[in-house]
Amino acid sequence: MKKTLLLLIVFVLFSVTGVHADVKVGIVDLMKALNESDSGKKAKTDLEALIKSKQSVLDEKGKEIEKLKADLEKQSSVLSAEAKKSKEDNLEKLLREYQRLVTDSQNEVKKRESDLTGEILKEIRVIVDKMGEEGGYTMILENADGLVLYSKKEINLTDVVLKKYNESKAKNKK
Repeated sequence: MKKTLLLLIVFVLFSVTGVHADVKVGIVDLMKALNESDSGKKAKTDLEALIKSKQSVLDEKGKEIEKLKADLEKQSSVLSAEAKKSKEDNLEKLLREYQRLVTDSQNEVKKRESDLTGEILKEIRVIVDKMGEEGGYTMILENADGLVLYSKKEINLTDVVLKKYNESKAKNKK
């Protein structure tokens, strides 16, 4: 919303003051560039592997809890009150550990995702800045979540940014 307002203000100022300037505008879809870049694809694969490993640990713990619940239900009628209380306490402890493990796993995945994508987006923004300077753009807007409702296809720079980013990463690997 702020970006649209800024763009509107710029155009109104130019039209009200009578200044006729060549305004060159470009649009980049950063999420598309992130998701379709080679580094973005690798980050996604890494995240999926991390999620699978965390999920397998969680599944194992979940099975352990379910087994303990089933055992408790089966034995509850023959257990003494003290033994039953002990098993229930143990089950509650395992449930708390499981919930803590779920939360820790989610936080770790979010942090890893943020680290991976943050670095890639930072590098993409450097390329966009360079393109803006070299291409004589007045502004390059991010087309995020439908912020830009319409634009000519010619001003969409996403594919060019994506290509330049992949090329820069390939050069750095050599």
